Amino acid sequence: MLSSDETRSLIVELKSIIERIDLAALFPAAQPLEVELGCGDASFLVQYAAQHRDRNFIGVERLLGRIRKLDRKGRRLQLTNVRGVRIESSYFLQYLLPPHTASALHIYFPDPWPKLKHRRKRLINERFPEIARQALIPGGFVYLRTDDPLYFRQMLDVFSANPAFQPADTPEELKAILTDFETEFLKRGIETLRAAYRLRTESARDG
Repeated sequence: MLSSDETRSLIVELKSIIERIDLAALFPAAQPLEVELGCGDASFLVQYAAQHRDRNFIGVERLLGRIRKLDRKGRRLQLTNVRGVRIESSYFLQYLLPPHTASALHIYFPDPWPKLKHRRKRLINERFPEIARQALIPGGFVYLRTDDPLYFRQMLDVFSANPAFQPADTPEELKAILTDFETEFLKRGIETLRAAYRLRTESARDG
């Protein structure tokens, strides 16, 4: 017989898209929160959450099929520290996540929108570091991965231009956990480009 944890959906039912979510109501324990924006099929998120049951995790994904995979995988591993939200990543970060609550943001292989006319749709743009600053706790981290060299250059440029952030190292433990895209790219010999940034503690207190 399945336990209540195994039968309860991990997908958050948003009662409103204009009010901040109540984190205390989502998780059974008050723990540090990490967010993956664009979690895909949750290959990374469920592995990482299973290794860190002392942290809470939210996976954000706009495609229903993918968020359902997060739900199935998380319940199969009996994870009580994972939730999925089906919505656009930037909207979630700006309007639904309570300010200064995330200890880390994970953004892995976001759509590069390679055509010049579409690049304004990229998640990591000139505005993103400021949005991330509002979401993170003092000293919080942003972890980035992509296979697209031009997009990677843009990521580096926009974070380097924001004095609230300083470059950081990606922990080896984190590098070892692959996303679904990354696994496929490595089979094809495509390199993963990584960067990490830490929010300066004094910057998080501003605003």
